[in-house]
Amino acid sequence: MAGALLMVVEGGTIGILAKMLEPMFDLVFVEGRADALTWVGLSILLLFVVRGLAGIGQRLIMGWVAFRSSSELQQDLLGHVLRLDSAFFSVNSPGQLIERVQGDVLAIQNTWMQIITGASRDLAGLVSLMIVAVLVDPIWTLVAIVGAPLLIAPSLIVQQYVRKKSVLLRENAGQRTTRLDEIFHGITPIKLNAMEGYQQNRFRIATEQMVRITLRTLAGIAVVPALVDLAIGLGFFAVLIYGGPQIIAGEKSVGEFMSFFTAMSLAFQPLRRLAGLAGAYQAMIASLDRIYALLDTVPSIALPARVDALPDRTDIVFEGVTLSYGENEVLRGIDFVAEAGTTTALVGLSGAGKSTVFNVLTRLVEPSAGRVTLGGIDIADLAVADLRSLFSVVSQDTLLFDETLRENLLMGREDVTEAQLQAALDAAHVTEFLGGLPGGLDAPAGPRGSNLSGGQRQRIAIARALLRDAPILLLDEATSALDTKSERLVQDALERLAQKRTTLVIAHRLSTVRDADQILVLDRGRVVEHGTHDALLARGGIYSQLHDLQFGEGAA
Repeated sequence: MAGALLMVVEGGTIGILAKMLEPMFDLVFVEGRADALTWVGLSILLLFVVRGLAGIGQRLIMGWVAFRSSSELQQDLLGHVLRLDSAFFSVNSPGQLIERVQGDVLAIQNTWMQIITGASRDLAGLVSLMIVAVLVDPIWTLVAIVGAPLLIAPSLIVQQYVRKKSVLLRENAGQRTTRLDEIFHGITPIKLNAMEGYQQNRFRIATEQMVRITLRTLAGIAVVPALVDLAIGLGFFAVLIYGGPQIIAGEKSVGEFMSFFTAMSLAFQPLRRLAGLAGAYQAMIASLDRIYALLDTVPSIALPARVDALPDRTDIVFEGVTLSYGENEVLRGIDFVAEAGTTTALVGLSGAGKSTVFNVLTRLVEPSAGRVTLGGIDIADLAVADLRSLFSVVSQDTLLFDETLRENLLMGREDVTEAQLQAALDAAHVTEFLGGLPGGLDAPAGPRGSNLSGGQRQRIAIARALLRDAPILLLDEATSALDTKSERLVQDALERLAQKRTTLVIAHRLSTVRDADQILVLDRGRVVEHGTHDALLARGGIYSQLHDLQFGEGAA
């Protein structure tokens, strides 16, 4: 409210200034009254002081409003995106999403800042100047705006053009962000395969396309102020032709003409700026459309009609679970039981559906048919957050943030004691390398944990899982990329972590799952074999073939 009032004050002073020119010319310059010179001059000085102070105040207030609203919008967008399921992220690249959450919001913020700080002030000034013009002579005012109707149709056409180009510009920005994301995340293979030139060329093509679209958009935005110039020129010409004889005949004073002419001249710039904002507004609408489309995206994971309490048991049952991505059937009638407190291993060739089983269990995806129960309760009847609180996950690609090791371990938790933290570090073999890091637990992990080796990252992840202390453990090829020494340490830590927990393991190295209570062999989305290591070897099926490939025939 205060900001709006200050905008009216700032804009209104320009109209008062134009009106003050009438007594200045008539009383001082025409009649030669020296006594009027002081009060007219002081009045004009006071107007500029008030205008300056009002301008400072309204920019601070409205700037705070714009930045606050845009930051809240970014938070809302990120919160919404985080609630979407894996199917959404499989068809939307990180670069496009970053551009929606950050680029589109910033584009809206910049235009919104122009509207609430500049356009509102210009509108208030324009209204006050038009009032002055009407007070001097309503007929002159009508004559001055004779060219305004010529603006309507061309402006509407240009605005639609700018809006379409702005949509293309935002999409191109997402493509360029995706290119950079791919380059920086894949910098090592790019260098090793001498792909610098290829990647630079891909980015150059996207950038050149951006330049072309931007120039066309700017050309469209520039057309509207040019049309305003034409209309104002026609207006000035018409006023001179119509009002000039009246001044010559003495029907109008020089002061009245100067006040009117000044008001119309001062109205010229705010009118041009407002016309220019029409194109910027269309660009903002294009970004808003993209944001609304994102906010309207509904997760495919349905919320339960009723929410059950968490189960007391952790036995896992898959009953006829089928999952398809379009026409591609990934899981085909999966049936198995993982008893509470036991270890179940999933093995098979790449693409057999092992990771998809994990995704279904954690409700990252929704099965097309069948159901999964946990402790006798259908997981679809559990709140997603409650369900996922039952899992600790350690995968091959350990996610560490660019924060200290302590922050990566605690993840914002304040209920972990130093004794609990130390116990987790000892059990995960973290203390064996922690002393060699400058700062210990307060050492930075680096982007994606780049300051640590693969084995060190895995052990940090295991310590984090120990602190989470969830009853179900999911291990997704947790040792597949480690050297022999690191694998031994990590495997020992995983065995400690798995104690008294229901554990599901995805593994390519069969040596890591030979002691599992049961092994499920997946092939093309089906469980084709199940049993213990020895039983499956004796059967001579797919598991036995995989074992022979890794260890040679006759090995046990």
